[in-house]
Amino acid sequence: MTNFWDSDVWGFMLIVGVLLLSLLVANMLKRSIKFLKYSLIPTSVLGGAILLVITSVYELITKDVLFNTEFFGSKGMATLEQITYHALALGFIASTFKSGGGKLSKQRTTEIVNTGVTTVSTYLLQAVVGFVITIIASLVIKDFFPAAGILLPFGYGQGTGQAMNYGNIYETDFGFTGGKSFGLTVAALGFLSASIGGVVHLNILKKKNKIKLTNADDSTAKAENVEGDNEIPMQGSMDKLTVQLAFVLSAYLLTYVLMYVLGLLLPGMKATIYGFNFLLGVLTATLIKFVVDKCRIKKVINRQYINDFLMTRVSNFFFDIMVVAGIAAIRLTLLKDYWGILLILGVVGLFITYFYNLWIAKTLFKEYEQEQFLMMYGMLTGTASTGIILLREIDGEFRTPAADNMVYQNFPAIALGFPMMLLATLAPVKPILTMIILVVYFLVLNIVLFRSKIFKKKKK
Repeated sequence: MTNFWDSDVWGFMLIVGVLLLSLLVANMLKRSIKFLKYSLIPTSVLGGAILLVITSVYELITKDVLFNTEFFGSKGMATLEQITYHALALGFIASTFKSGGGKLSKQRTTEIVNTGVTTVSTYLLQAVVGFVITIIASLVIKDFFPAAGILLPFGYGQGTGQAMNYGNIYETDFGFTGGKSFGLTVAALGFLSASIGGVVHLNILKKKNKIKLTNADDSTAKAENVEGDNEIPMQGSMDKLTVQLAFVLSAYLLTYVLMYVLGLLLPGMKATIYGFNFLLGVLTATLIKFVVDKCRIKKVINRQYINDFLMTRVSNFFFDIMVVAGIAAIRLTLLKDYWGILLILGVVGLFITYFYNLWIAKTLFKEYEQEQFLMMYGMLTGTASTGIILLREIDGEFRTPAADNMVYQNFPAIALGFPMMLLATLAPVKPILTMIILVVYFLVLNIVLFRSKIFKKKKK
């Protein structure tokens, strides 16, 4: 029997309420405080930071985790991780349902492939540098795990889940004491690097008048997108927003079925399959969108049900809530272990990711280099949501292809990045061999990435 006054009934709703309240407070502070107003700090990042400060102070005083108290259902931290996990996929699914610009041109295909190659080559650069740092540290610090630096690309490039997963492997299979916490801490530092580096970059561009910022107070958003030609009415037998949510959540339902089947067929890759829920969500949304379009062409469906304007609002909501939940889930107490090495990894990871991706964006994405850079830097130090949040500061309506690059680059990135999974488990056993493979693979991918520049010079 369910008692409606139990904390298990209220825990999830209370956490969502707190997340949304933090967004309102952050928005009020950003509008009221001059420094915050002109800092370009995304409201969702500020809201998460407010919760992080509150939870850290509470834990410092009481030694308890605020979101794990009975008030929040005793499992609040797990709930925050789940919200972050699901909101990422739901945001991408909503974005996928928006109408595209037709078939991809040769240039767009090249840009998507180059984005995927950039993702994996950045992983490799982070792995090589991180590995070198921890190998040197193992020579200085007794019993330090030399392969710990391999966690840098998992924490920075792939986020909390993969960093925790491989940290746990190192801890249970290779005896790295505190490996799980080490991976989580790297991921936490990655998010901080994404926020700090991204905001600094935005402010530099603002001072140089090199970017046109999205005006949050601009009320002239395209009203025609709300009620397009032959669309269902805003308030019919089913509200138009309800229809959009129905499409998004139906696609996510099919995504789970797909992941469940793949998990049964490939039990050894179950963690990886569920880790790419957002990518499989994009696939199912694309399939549903294709079927709906075909039905409209064949007159099986006579009205347009999917609305770009509302789908953008839905995706932005999920991205906002994900960022707040992701920051609120950080536990600063994790930073007390290996703080010296972690700090070095964090700072070096920030700089190499920043300058490497800035160089690539300026060289290969000249038509929208700043949008591409902010998206890639945010994604490859924090999470995909951080890249989206930073991108939205200068491209609020996603007019450039940068957001699409983030979504579709996953296809080449998965194919090219799979060897990283194998190298991560090889590193503790064969460190020298692993280092050689990482360096060679990095050089090969850079030749592929800059193929047009390299072979063009050769012809000249």
